Amino acid sequence: MMYMHFCKNCNHIHILNGHKTNCPGCGASLVELSITFQEYSAMNADDRAAFQNRCNDTQQLEKLRCIYRFGKYAKRDPVL
Repeated sequence: MMYMHFCKNCNHIHILNGHKTNCPGCGASLVELSITFQEYSAMNADDRAAFQNRCNDTQQLEKLRCIYRFGKYAKRDPVL
């Protein structure tokens, strides 16, 4: 699956397969976004620029982020 991530350091929205934690460009930590790849790809250029500007704002970014919990979505039962 393709997931949307935002890197504050390089100010870039990345479309990455899987739940990544580090930016492929600069190595800084990524923020996983709650928007789906389909929603993002349906946006026009102006909408994408506005969305990226919202990601630059720290308060807006907190509303746009998705917190991924590895154990909740794991295919196997967690080892205790």
